Amino acid sequence: MQHTKKSFGNSRRLYQFKKNCFAGIVNRMNDFKIRKKLYLLYIGCVLLPLILTDSIIIALVINTDRSSVQHEFENIASSVQYNLNASIESAVSTAKSIYVNPYIYSFLEEQYSSDLEYFIGYWNLTSRMLFEKGVGASLTDMVIYTTNKTVLNGGHVSRINTIASQKWYLAFMQSDQDIFVYPYYDEINYSGVGSQRKICVIQKLDYYKNSSYDFVKLNLNYSQLVQSLIQNKYDAPVYVCLDGKILLSNDKSTNAVTDFQPFQLYHQVGYKKSFTAYGQNLEILVLNTKQSALQILQRNLPLILFLILLNAVLPWIFTQVLSRSFTERLLELSRIFENRGSDTLSKIQTPRGTDEIGSLMRNYNEMADTFNGLIQTVYKERLKQQEIDIARQKAELLALHSQINPHFLFNALETIRMHSLLKNETETAHMVERLAIMERQYTDWATDFVTVKDEIGFAEAYLELQQYRFGKRLSYQISLENSCEKLMIPKLTILTFVENACVHGIESKSVQSWIFIRVYRKEDEVFLEIEDTGNGISEQKLYELQEQIAHASIDSLRKKGRVGMINACLRLQMMSDHRVKIDLESEEGTGTIVTVRIPLQDMEVEKS
Repeated sequence: MQHTKKSFGNSRRLYQFKKNCFAGIVNRMNDFKIRKKLYLLYIGCVLLPLILTDSIIIALVINTDRSSVQHEFENIASSVQYNLNASIESAVSTAKSIYVNPYIYSFLEEQYSSDLEYFIGYWNLTSRMLFEKGVGASLTDMVIYTTNKTVLNGGHVSRINTIASQKWYLAFMQSDQDIFVYPYYDEINYSGVGSQRKICVIQKLDYYKNSSYDFVKLNLNYSQLVQSLIQNKYDAPVYVCLDGKILLSNDKSTNAVTDFQPFQLYHQVGYKKSFTAYGQNLEILVLNTKQSALQILQRNLPLILFLILLNAVLPWIFTQVLSRSFTERLLELSRIFENRGSDTLSKIQTPRGTDEIGSLMRNYNEMADTFNGLIQTVYKERLKQQEIDIARQKAELLALHSQINPHFLFNALETIRMHSLLKNETETAHMVERLAIMERQYTDWATDFVTVKDEIGFAEAYLELQQYRFGKRLSYQISLENSCEKLMIPKLTILTFVENACVHGIESKSVQSWIFIRVYRKEDEVFLEIEDTGNGISEQKLYELQEQIAHASIDSLRKKGRVGMINACLRLQMMSDHRVKIDLESEEGTGTIVTVRIPLQDMEVEKS
């Protein structure tokens, strides 16, 4: 039964939510004053869209600037890589021309018997090779190193044993590469004269013999590389680094005669590009020294604030003017209504404007004239009509009282009588006592209202009588919150629903059945629930009964059917000016549940 209740309840609550969602927002807005509504209109339609669109524009400007700067940094890094590769490849090209030259191999393999013989061979080689022309602007020097012990050190040829301990030579030997690029700091002259940064290209000379240790070393023109980097006039500082040390930079403070310095400006790096050049993993770092979009915005903050104030203040002033146009005249109308006399309506002295409010003020004056002329003749007639309406309502209430069906009392009496004849039991006296309680409440109509606690007592007395009648076929359970005990409701309302559950739900059912009574408070409503596990109601009859409850009236009580339930529903509606909500749910063969929701504001509390 609980599952059935939830399925009915969920679908109904979903429908109510969809129906009342927008209406709830509108009703909430109806509680706001017009001035407040105009402020909300200004905030929602002017200020918030202004902030949103300006934020989007600022974000787009920042992103565009960042993309532009990033693209510019990429171009700078690509240009630096291209120029550096061009210088290295120029040196490599020279080294390869030596690598494939047979005269050089012949010169290096010759065993010279004297210094003169060597000088003649060296002069012939340099005449053919034109070494001096090979060392141009991109190279500072070029030296061929050999293991031939008969050559003399000097010029462009030297023995390997003279440089065997140099770092660049050890790095070359460990690299096991045919062509090797290596930057190093030359400390041959420790006093500083001639000490300088160098970048060399080394080429093995093994073209005509496989196991040669000879090689040629070419030193790039370091000063030219730096000047080329500076002369390109990049818009950002650029550093070419290897293993965290600066090889090249367009920073004019770069000193070629000092050792390579570590790079420490990683927090300013805007773009980094890595590439490999003949065994060395180089990095090109471009520093971001440009003004960010945020800094640009900060610099132009006064102008931006001026524009924002201009866009916000002008609509605000217009809103104020519009607000005064509405509110002043509406307040005047309100004061007229608040200060109206008891017998006549005051008139507005100076109606202003030709808009709807001005028209309303003039129409009010016309209404006041008409009302003041009719009030004397209509007032007394109205009082007489009110007296008639009150008398009619009292008559309808008496008619409701007379319609309450007492047949359950006779059923109870018959049950007690039959058991008394057949058995000699002491519990008969208790049943008679419970019946007496019900009889007194039924016949005493001095008041139509009782406390919820007393009404639950009547229902419990009735259920005891019915349990005496049905035996194990009927069980019941009552739940009453303490906060609801002293609230007043129309007499016999809960009892009527309980009787209906017994007579129509359980009386004709042969198996054990239950009746549940629950009274509790939830937020600002009091809930009365009467549930049974009886025969239930067919879908057609359920629809008809729901319609009868929804349109309960005095006339409907004259018809046949479940008069008692209609009676109870009608008295509950009259008690709350038709604000009570009554839900009826049932499933044939399973049971029925009646849920009554009474606004707490419509329920009085028992006076002590």
